[in-house]
Amino acid sequence: MSMKNPPHSKERRGHRRIVMSFPVNVCLHQSDRLYPGLTVDASESGLLVQTLKDMPLETTLNIELLFPKDFSLSNFKAVAKVVWKDICNWEDLEGYQYGLKFIQLSDEDYSMLKKFLADPSFTKEAQLVDDSEHKATLVVKVER
Repeated sequence: MSMKNPPHSKERRGHRRIVMSFPVNVCLHQSDRLYPGLTVDASESGLLVQTLKDMPLETTLNIELLFPKDFSLSNFKAVAKVVWKDICNWEDLEGYQYGLKFIQLSDEDYSMLKKFLADPSFTKEAQLVDDSEHKATLVVKVER
């Protein structure tokens, strides 16, 4: 008889997650309409993003991660699929948090992502927290 471990008992991800907060444009595949969002974390296999756009699981997206000009990096583009979804609230708005898995990206973008994730001056490693009272938040800073 085998016992299954609870899903939260062990990290099952193939790649470590790195905390990062950069703007991202999300576009439904086969559409031209862009929806803005923010990254929460990233790995070599996907992104955690927050946006106001409600999308179903398994949705295929074109994404573009926007790096600040002082990073001297081109914007990162990929095709990703929504693998999980959660509601996140901030202020008086209801938004969504999505786990995205990369399904298509160029060799150049993949190399850039690996270099970026390996540079500790840009990012910090995400900690897995077992929190049954999960409360996601989106913080948007507006400079005037």
